[in-house]
Amino acid sequence: MTTLLDPVNAPRCFQLDRRSFLKAFGGGLLVCLTDRNILAQESGRGFGSHDLPKEVSAWIHIAADNSVSVFTGKIECGQNIRTSLAQLVAEELMVPLASITMVMGDTDLTPWDMGTFGSMTTPTMGPRLRTMAAAARQTLLGIAAKRWTCDAASLVVADGKITAPNANQSLTYGQLTQGEKLVTTVSTSVPLMPAKDWKIAGTAVPKANGRVFVTGKHQYPSDISLPGMMFGKVLRPTGINATLDSLDTTAAEKFPGVKLVHDGDFIGVVAPDAYTAEQAISAIKAKWIIPAQPSNKTIFDYLKNTPESGRGGPRPETNAQPAVASVTQSSDSGIQLAQSYTAQYIAHAPLEPRAAVAQWKDGKLTVWTGTQRPFAVKDELVAAFHLSPTQVRVIQPDMGSGYGGKHTGEAAIEAARLAKAAGQPVRLVWTREEEFTWAYLRPAGLMELKASVLHDGTLASWEHYNYNSGNSGLATPYKVTTPVTQYHASKSPLRQGSYRGLASTANHFARESFMDELAHAVNMDPLAFRLKNLNDARLVAVLNAAAEKFGWATSKPTPTRGFGIACGAEKGGWVATCAEVVIDPATKKVHVSRVVQAWESGAVVNPDGLRNQNMGAIVQGIGGALFEAITFADGRITNAHFADYRVPRFTDTPRVEIVLLDRKDIASAGAGETGLVGLAPAVGNAIFAATGSRLRNMPMAPSAALPGTGPSPLTS
Repeated sequence: MTTLLDPVNAPRCFQLDRRSFLKAFGGGLLVCLTDRNILAQESGRGFGSHDLPKEVSAWIHIAADNSVSVFTGKIECGQNIRTSLAQLVAEELMVPLASITMVMGDTDLTPWDMGTFGSMTTPTMGPRLRTMAAAARQTLLGIAAKRWTCDAASLVVADGKITAPNANQSLTYGQLTQGEKLVTTVSTSVPLMPAKDWKIAGTAVPKANGRVFVTGKHQYPSDISLPGMMFGKVLRPTGINATLDSLDTTAAEKFPGVKLVHDGDFIGVVAPDAYTAEQAISAIKAKWIIPAQPSNKTIFDYLKNTPESGRGGPRPETNAQPAVASVTQSSDSGIQLAQSYTAQYIAHAPLEPRAAVAQWKDGKLTVWTGTQRPFAVKDELVAAFHLSPTQVRVIQPDMGSGYGGKHTGEAAIEAARLAKAAGQPVRLVWTREEEFTWAYLRPAGLMELKASVLHDGTLASWEHYNYNSGNSGLATPYKVTTPVTQYHASKSPLRQGSYRGLASTANHFARESFMDELAHAVNMDPLAFRLKNLNDARLVAVLNAAAEKFGWATSKPTPTRGFGIACGAEKGGWVATCAEVVIDPATKKVHVSRVVQAWESGAVVNPDGLRNQNMGAIVQGIGGALFEAITFADGRITNAHFADYRVPRFTDTPRVEIVLLDRKDIASAGAGETGLVGLAPAVGNAIFAATGSRLRNMPMAPSAALPGTGPSPLTS
């Protein structure tokens, strides 16, 4: 079973269609659902023409040996969702967790899925698989009851085995199926196990397949190897939006074993090894025309004044926009404050860049690639090569992270084009420079806020305008009569797209920094000010939990040590973050020394996985908060290497404490994104507490020191 279910270690074994797969395992279990409402939504949108299977056998297969295969189009990219989904199935099916193998992200074997993004796997796929597992268990109970002529309610189920009332008879699930397809119809009102009664779900079981990752045995998409495989490279322009003026491929074609592929604007090479492919592509002489383009020095003026036609709604009149500089006014009715905040473009910087292996065989294209959306990449391949859907298969081995950056199939299409021309399988792996330059980025954003607050700390008005970065997290959780929040789309000079947390990070940075400014304007403690203006009980709970664990009440700032707090809610997660920063008095370098984060997203499925998600988000958030930024000028990315693009290092990692609030009475939500949003404002607020300087731009210390202490790559 392991070989058949492992597309990485045995890709040739994965040339099974679904019928062959089920035949290999001796049949399946079929349970029809009469109502598709339970399956009708994914990421807030309907499935359109994709009717999800109503048969349990499309999602769960129970073999004669009692092993269980679970099929889902969701993918594993480091979030440990393979483990938590298996826990939920084991709980409802009442089988040992070790008996479950997750089959994920294979467009030939798994049901269609929109993709793994938006923290939607737990709240959408979790209930779906739980329902299928519970329906399968009920069906098997019915079969056993009929065989023993007894009431199904009198039977006992445990560890994949059903026992008769007198305990003298028992049958395993595999013995009941006997490799035959069982067909039955059930209602959608399948009772699910209450979270308070969970025995497998809700516990910190070890990560599935964890050993192969820590020992280095796991193969990522960039490790896939097929017999006769060649290596590909693609010619890239020397600038963004460049057009080709002239081309000379003579030198490249002289390399032994190299095949040049020139198809319209697509120019690439295929070679027997990666080094030769790199040498050949470098030997091509190409002249490019690069149009004039903006740089990061003027990017925020550009974004504000360059709307994208037809998106984001009308922009406010000039005289209605908040001021760029702080304007504080005091009157009998309170204080008015206006301020602007910015966030630079940043790269996803995954450990594994885009990679794909493509093979054309017997009229079918199979691609192994790292993607968060296997079915969307399949659609791209179908369109690019004018194939029928049955002629394309996409397999997603566990990849080296994505962070929202691998929704598209560029590497898959490039590898497929090269493989088709070569007549052999081709592996294509982007370089780090290609990943930085040609992958899409987290959008830059300008956030303008304006508010009034009464002298007793009560918010009286609120306006929040976002330019370009997006509307995720734009709505305020604070009590305000008729708040105004608007998103205005801009024409971005750089390719931009999804990033972990979307615009929520930028909008939370602006809002929670602004809340801190308002609190200080009325001489209130920042925690007390937030609590006074909140009626969201879940947000209040995480704020209090974080503050208590952190020791907020007794944390007093000094010129070299500051403390900050921030909170927010997004995508079903409620978070509060407290940060402590230490500032070197000589160099002004800032170090985040301690972070306490309280988290609540309903019933916890795997405490260790959830805690790790929060820890990872905090460390990643340090990069965007303090030093990550893409710099660009004249149509070129100027820091397209890790030597020039600073990501968090071990020395940047603070002491992290996670407080989990386990709400067994609330449905489980996802945790992949929202854990990121509190870090930057908490750190900025802590820096202000220590120094009295308010930093309103992310990254706040691009030179690893506070502004004014050294050269900044954003202004040099």
